[in-house]
Amino acid sequence: MFRLQISGCLSFYVSFCYLLLLALAESLHPTEVNALKAVKKSLIDPLKHLESWKNGDPCQSNWTGVVCYDTVGTDGFFHVRELLLLNMNLSGNLAPQLGQLSQLRILDFMWNDLDGSIPKEIGSISPLKLLLLNGNRLSGSLPDELGYLSNLNRFQVDQNELSGPIPKSYGSLSFVRHLHFNNNSLSGQIPLELSKLSTLLHLLLDNNKLSGHLPPQFSILPELRILQLDNNNFNGSEIPSTYGNFSKLVKLSLRNCSLYGVIPDLSSIETLLYLDLSQNNLIGPIPSKLSDNMTTIVLSDNHLNGSIPGSFSNIPFLQTMSLQNNFFTGSIPANIWKNMSFGTTSRLTLDLRNNSLSNITGELNPPHNVTLRLGGNPICSRANIPNIAQFCGAEGDGNIERLMSSRPTCPVQGCPINDFFEYVPESPVECFCASPLRIGYRLKSPSFSYFPPYIIGFEKYMTDALDLDISQIYIDSYFWEKGPRLRMHLKLFPSWNVTHSNTFNSTEVQRIRHIFTSWNFHRTDFYGPYELLSFTLLGPYSQMNFGTQSKGISKGVWAAIILGVLACTVALFSIPTLVILRRQARYYRNLSRKRLSTKISMKVDGVKFFTFREMAGATDNFNISAQVGRGGYGRVYRGILADNSVVAIKRAEEGSLQGQKEFLTEIKLLSRLHHRNLVSLVGYCDEEEEQMLVYEFMPNGTLRDWLSGVEISQLKLKEH
Repeated sequence: MFRLQISGCLSFYVSFCYLLLLALAESLHPTEVNALKAVKKSLIDPLKHLESWKNGDPCQSNWTGVVCYDTVGTDGFFHVRELLLLNMNLSGNLAPQLGQLSQLRILDFMWNDLDGSIPKEIGSISPLKLLLLNGNRLSGSLPDELGYLSNLNRFQVDQNELSGPIPKSYGSLSFVRHLHFNNNSLSGQIPLELSKLSTLLHLLLDNNKLSGHLPPQFSILPELRILQLDNNNFNGSEIPSTYGNFSKLVKLSLRNCSLYGVIPDLSSIETLLYLDLSQNNLIGPIPSKLSDNMTTIVLSDNHLNGSIPGSFSNIPFLQTMSLQNNFFTGSIPANIWKNMSFGTTSRLTLDLRNNSLSNITGELNPPHNVTLRLGGNPICSRANIPNIAQFCGAEGDGNIERLMSSRPTCPVQGCPINDFFEYVPESPVECFCASPLRIGYRLKSPSFSYFPPYIIGFEKYMTDALDLDISQIYIDSYFWEKGPRLRMHLKLFPSWNVTHSNTFNSTEVQRIRHIFTSWNFHRTDFYGPYELLSFTLLGPYSQMNFGTQSKGISKGVWAAIILGVLACTVALFSIPTLVILRRQARYYRNLSRKRLSTKISMKVDGVKFFTFREMAGATDNFNISAQVGRGGYGRVYRGILADNSVVAIKRAEEGSLQGQKEFLTEIKLLSRLHHRNLVSLVGYCDEEEEQMLVYEFMPNGTLRDWLSGVEISQLKLKEH
């Protein structure tokens, strides 16, 4: 009997090993497994997002951010198709072994805190289509080898610390459509080889240290829509006359580039919507004719002269015309605004300050949605012009906020806000409470300067691409940043009419996320290129993971068998362990309650206590894109609370944490400080081993910024 049992067990384990080998036969290629392990080893993962990268096979065990092909390759192995590690607070370096992911199509490390150089080995991944490394601290030069990526469509390394020249080899990127190299320290001349990129749509090189001359050959790029070179030093260079030959250009931005000469004839570019040539040394008159579709004309801070063309009255969609700090003479044509058709959300800003304008053609009675600025012109001394004084002040108008939609009157306690649920603002079902997906989103180079007239169109564009109803999207907030770039926080809500649920299921979340991360939106030149800043999963979505999940019945069967065998093996040893763990859990739960009760007792009159969950929700889980500063105490984030108020959240780092008594004493002290030049303390958080102070937000920067002149326009003095 004993021998029969031994024989049975031996047979069982032989079968088990056979099944195990079959299961392993359809796994990730060993070289790529080792490459992923090397990637993890080179990274610092303080929030343990990559905790799953140590168990099982990457393609079968749902490793965070690892997406594999659905079928095995000709070599009998699976291969990694996408590596999506967007906004995970990762630091450390990019491992050279990334080049061993030979079948990779998307490499996404956006919005982390990586430093070091870009590995040249990435240039060997020939199928790569999206290389997304923007929003880190990568340094060093751009590797020549990345010019070998013949299938590359989108190349984003903006907002890093890269230096050195742009390699000439990048002229061989025969399928590239987006080159985003802005906000680095790249130097040298722009390679003429880039004019070979016949598929290029967007070339963003602004905020670097580029020099030399503007390449006249760019005008032959047949598909170029956006050319943005602001804040470089093309000292002595003129704007090539060939730039009037662009066939499809939508936006031309050459602000603060030390350019000389005259503005070329741009009248034949019928697609042009946005022109910014400000803060240069341009001379001569304004071109008498521009596209009838212009939204923005910015020519301020030059040496331009002559009169303001009357033809500008035939631009019906004009939002901004900025001509201040030049030498314009003659009259102001009042028909610029009189011949325009304004909607309820339209606005026109005409900034003509500090010129030599002495009269006005027509009556000076612009409608309420026209802002006219005339300070510093001789016309302001004309007492015979009625109401002239109101247009001659130095101050401009304030920020115009979007009017939020009116929400129905719903019971305050009917929606568990602390669990990240809220009433859907535009839902056709009254007082429908649901949990949204929170998305940080930014238009990097839009072709307009004022958003409200286009909000509904933008929402329609977004929901069409996402296959959602327009009632499911809500722009929670938006604001302009330097660039100018338009940043917004979006909320996407489930629809009761479609899902009959107040949450998205995991399949739908993954589908929506895939559209954002793979850039599957229909291209629009008007809104320009976008960037995904965050895709935050809170509340009911917090446990979702988007690595590859097992596909195919056979793999499921093998996994079930293996798990069953392992379960039987450890069953006898599990019961004592479970008993011990259960007692420990009860102990720590009671301990947590005691700590929580202690924190609750810390409340200070006039200062609000915030939970850690509220702070995470306000900052998109402490998204690096929400960070506005950093000091010895820790990082400072811009946050939006549940009541839509904007605050600054000061989060202590581990070395700055105080004892509970000391922290409470500091809060009491700060709560008593009140002065018009001091920001007020709104509240604090002391939970989950975190200490945070919540202040009123200063939207116009710090005192240090103002004293250093960062936000102060450079006005040119004129000789009279």
